[in-house]
Amino acid sequence: MSELLHTVAAIQMISAPEVAENLATASRLVRQAAAGGAQLVLMPEYWAIMGRHDSDKVAVAEPLGQGPIQDCMAGLARELGIWLIGGTLPLASDDPERVINTTLVYNPQGEQVSRYDKIHLFGFSKGTESYDEARTIVPGTAPGVFDAPFGKVGMSVCYDLRFPELYRAMGPLALIVVPAAFTYTTGQAHWEILLRARAIENQCYVLAAAQGGEHPNGRRTWGHSMLIDPWGKVLDVLAEGEGVVQGQLDLAYTDSIRASLPALRHRTM
Repeated sequence: MSELLHTVAAIQMISAPEVAENLATASRLVRQAAAGGAQLVLMPEYWAIMGRHDSDKVAVAEPLGQGPIQDCMAGLARELGIWLIGGTLPLASDDPERVINTTLVYNPQGEQVSRYDKIHLFGFSKGTESYDEARTIVPGTAPGVFDAPFGKVGMSVCYDLRFPELYRAMGPLALIVVPAAFTYTTGQAHWEILLRARAIENQCYVLAAAQGGEHPNGRRTWGHSMLIDPWGKVLDVLAEGEGVVQGQLDLAYTDSIRASLPALRHRTM
């Protein structure tokens, strides 16, 4: 494969309240992505637990560096020789009633090499739907960027997608990743529009891994995991259900777009 072409994948899940069940599903799907040639795999937000109650994740929160959820991610990355971006897991915080919604990145040796704590916490109320992540999550404070073999990867989670200044703060990127659990209501209205906008304005690829279906807790998530190129074209998408979205990053194509439309260089603020 050319040094300018890199295969990436996002897995889509319908996570359950039981961590062990989700570990098994995620392991199967990540292996499927790696078998398809993916060198970097992204998991969705809340992949390890989508509890019957928001507080359920507090009971399974892990300290950094230990626990079955982190062991699973590290083991998969090492076994398959891939870069694995672990969606989010509940990491223990100093507040016993809240967790940190954290993305951990593992290199092909199974080493945890980067971390991002979700900054923007979702709040939404309309009719019978109501969400307030701040009740059970401690927000992060800093953007997350790491160096992959093909360039810089900017990390964000779900609701972060609505805040373009977060991505501007990261500088030029080869790829933006967005693990998410968008609700059906907000996803249907805004998900694809926001993802394509972030790709276009940052002139980079965007890889989004979503929850996609009816969960045991009654929540319905929008799905539509996708890979988008720097021109805003959707290269692959999975509407609902479990599965894998996959495609190639073409760095020469990114360079050609930035050369012909040098919007990043034209910025004045």
